[in-house]
Amino acid sequence: MMSTVTMDRAFLDASRFRICFVCTGNICRSPMASAVLRRLAEEHGVADRVLVTSAGVSDYHVGETADERTIDALERSGYPASDHRAKHFTRKWFDRFDLVIALDRGQERVLKQLARDDEARSKVRLLMAFEPDPPTLDVPDPYYSEPETFDAVLAQIESACRRLFRQIHPVLAASRRA
Repeated sequence: MMSTVTMDRAFLDASRFRICFVCTGNICRSPMASAVLRRLAEEHGVADRVLVTSAGVSDYHVGETADERTIDALERSGYPASDHRAKHFTRKWFDRFDLVIALDRGQERVLKQLARDDEARSKVRLLMAFEPDPPTLDVPDPYYSEPETFDAVLAQIESACRRLFRQIHPVLAASRRA
């Protein structure tokens, strides 16, 4: 079943719609997703209406740059990648974001357990759930893989991010005219 985003937040009282992508350590998949969605927002002239970032459910890479293979895959596809620093998603972050997108069901489970209430839990979505018929709901973790796997994971993330962006773009564009 494809996920849909409802934007209950009134854009009149918010400067930007805030999205956080979450993976395990915030050095592979979530930095990729963040770079892809930022680029889509820039290409469609709504970058000033959306804040996109990423974090990990674990804290063991906090402060580190993205994995070199992530940086290489992003740069090969024309995305900037050098400014990323890994961050840890904590319970307080739910108050900062409108949408929290997990890259696999393990992170989705951790995030929903971390959420203090139903409102926070309702912000958690799986990235692959935005695809109409995904073969799996998990974006595979390429960390223990060959560099080529990072390119394949990036392609999967690009496709799902395009679907996500199609849902949020009309509201972002309308808020710009308001």
